[in-house]
Amino acid sequence: MAATVTLLDLDGGRRLEVRSVGDAHLPALLYCHGTPGSAVAFPTLEHHTQQAGLRLISWSRPGYGRSTAQRNRSVRSIASDATAVAQHFGLESFVVAGWSGGGPHALAIAAMTPGCLGALVIAGVGPATVPDLSFLDGMGEENIEEFSLAFEGGEEFEAFIDESAEAMAELTVEALGTLAPPPDAKALQGSLGDVVVESFRHGCATTGAGWRDDDVAFVKPWGFDLGVIRVPVRIVQGGLDTMVPAAHSTWLVDHLRTATGTVLDAEGHISIWDHLGEEFELLARQFTTPS
Repeated sequence: MAATVTLLDLDGGRRLEVRSVGDAHLPALLYCHGTPGSAVAFPTLEHHTQQAGLRLISWSRPGYGRSTAQRNRSVRSIASDATAVAQHFGLESFVVAGWSGGGPHALAIAAMTPGCLGALVIAGVGPATVPDLSFLDGMGEENIEEFSLAFEGGEEFEAFIDESAEAMAELTVEALGTLAPPPDAKALQGSLGDVVVESFRHGCATTGAGWRDDDVAFVKPWGFDLGVIRVPVRIVQGGLDTMVPAAHSTWLVDHLRTATGTVLDAEGHISIWDHLGEEFELLARQFTTPS
């Protein structure tokens, strides 16, 4: 499908790189990419949304790709950007989905953006500041190192992100190390691997600011109350995930009154994408479900 990429001017002089795919008359899905990441071609996602009868609209969060950085943003900051995107496309209603680091951002949109009818969280990160979720438990070594530095902040963390962002230019699937259990390693050998690599490379091509600011947002309070979410939320997780362990999704299901969840025991963080067609169809039904 042909895509349209727009640089959307926002209040305050920022720009947002926005990518849309699909018929403008279709119901819209707003998609929040992972961390690091960006709004690039994603054939599997585009197939799922097309089959569900949805138009796909995504954007590179501040500091990623061609989107202007927004230092000191919180997870809740995405709500104003989502509102601007919805207004740009003339959307009165929409649904939202987020993968990995995009999960909390999708929840912020569901909580704070008028017009949102429902949310899908795919292997989404849970909050790092609550006492009943051990944020790092079960993560691969690379993620433990990254988030341990993020909790500390300071020059060492900044240097780590800068070095990691520069390395994205030479990223290979093998470099994912302990973050790729067998089902993910297999999935990465196909088109999903190309998407992950291109999303990382484009997101970090100019700066690591988006990655840095995502991590900082994750290790502090998100800035909104999960209890205000009134729309249906589906949370889907791979049981073998070492990027975002299943305990994160379990915590979210337990603390969201409108949530239902599924753990696919044999899947990881990436291989889960081959099993999401029905989830996007369920999300599309929110446009025809009486409120």
